[in-house]
Amino acid sequence: MSSFLPTEQRLAVTRQRYPAFPRDPAVLIRLIKHIYKRVHDDANAMLRPYGINHPEYNLLMMLYGTEGYTLHPTELADAAGEKSANITRLTNELADKGLIARNASEEDRRKVTLTLTDDGVALIESFLPDVCALLEKQVGGLPERDVAQLERLLKKFLDHLESA
Repeated sequence: MSSFLPTEQRLAVTRQRYPAFPRDPAVLIRLIKHIYKRVHDDANAMLRPYGINHPEYNLLMMLYGTEGYTLHPTELADAAGEKSANITRLTNELADKGLIARNASEEDRRKVTLTLTDDGVALIESFLPDVCALLEKQVGGLPERDVAQLERLLKKFLDHLESA
């Protein structure tokens, strides 16, 4: 039985009780939620031996993918899709682990910059082979054509949400 079948059954009951309920949009949103949970859980399990969790991984990867490995907290929050309060907590944890450093900005000493440390870069490069294997496993059952189509559709959906 599909793990999504109970959700579809609940949606059918909801539609019986409230016929105007929009099934198709509800299915899409709930599928995205189920996919996110599975991706998040798989990533946490894979990252646990490295001493980090999925949200910390996301911040580290945003810094790793930036010239100079440096971002301001607001830029990091935007890049990672996290709230400012969560960025503060996560960056405190990463700084305590020695994976990132806080410094005064060269342009404006009132601003803080967050930069990967050498230990942070080394940790990322140690777990990247496992991350690559997990990503391949997660989408490996889909043909390249489907992956490209899904990417286009999800970007279109995100653009719609951002413009609404």
